[in-house]
Amino acid sequence: MFEGTAAIVTGSSRGIGLAVARALGAQGAAVVVNGRVGEAVDAAVASLQESGAAAVGVVGDCADQGVVDRMLEAAQSIGELGVLVACAGTPEPAGSSILAIDPAQWQALIDTHLTSTFLACRAVAPIMAARGRGSIVLTSSHAFTGAFAGTGYPAAKGAINSLMYALAAELREHGVRVNAVCPGAATRLSDGADYHSHIAQLHERGILDDLMYAGAQSPAPAEYVAALYTYLASPLNPETGQLFSGSGGYIGRFEQPKESLVTWRDHSDQPPWSLAEIADLLAPESGER
Repeated sequence: MFEGTAAIVTGSSRGIGLAVARALGAQGAAVVVNGRVGEAVDAAVASLQESGAAAVGVVGDCADQGVVDRMLEAAQSIGELGVLVACAGTPEPAGSSILAIDPAQWQALIDTHLTSTFLACRAVAPIMAARGRGSIVLTSSHAFTGAFAGTGYPAAKGAINSLMYALAAELREHGVRVNAVCPGAATRLSDGADYHSHIAQLHERGILDDLMYAGAQSPAPAEYVAALYTYLASPLNPETGQLFSGSGGYIGRFEQPKESLVTWRDHSDQPPWSLAEIADLLAPESGER
């Protein structure tokens, strides 16, 4: 399916990214594996090659322009660049909250998730647009809804959603598809005493509902959601500008945000709304007018 195609998968030395890299490799893609730990990247590349896939590794933080440049060069050396999957990420610091996080921790979260995604998209989009084809799949999270509290992590994921919608609109005329996934999977980031204590506390505080708490307690192997990423990257998928969720045997789709009318009056012959009028209009029981 992906024969002759080079795929860059950021954050692919472990976890969901590695599962996606393996799934793409199994379908014929030549994969650029990326991660910040050299031994993990080497092991991931070796596992892909042992399975018969073509793979090369680029070690480094993909929020660094130089690392992104090296990934692009690596991709162009092993095939025609046709796929980008952005999976790089890191969790919030333990106990992270707006009441405690410092600016350096915030910036690190934004850079790892959002800046890395932007840099990778900025590198591949002109090449794909010039060829009139390509697929970009970004990684979001249910955290963007506030379901897991936090600060930089949900903020970055919400920004990734907006970036996805904007890129999909801009690149549609060039034949390039852009979609995103909110994944759930068993990785090193979703295991251990600290993780389980954190989600239990969120559940006790009423931030995480019963259904999401149950899913977070026992997530499925990453191979399950990797299949969704691979489909979205493939020629089988005609859609663009879509936000999906997937974990285990579950696949969901988010509706694109849509504005609804509360009220309207003509500013050319009417004064601004008074505070009392706005309070009345926006009160929960007022409904639409």
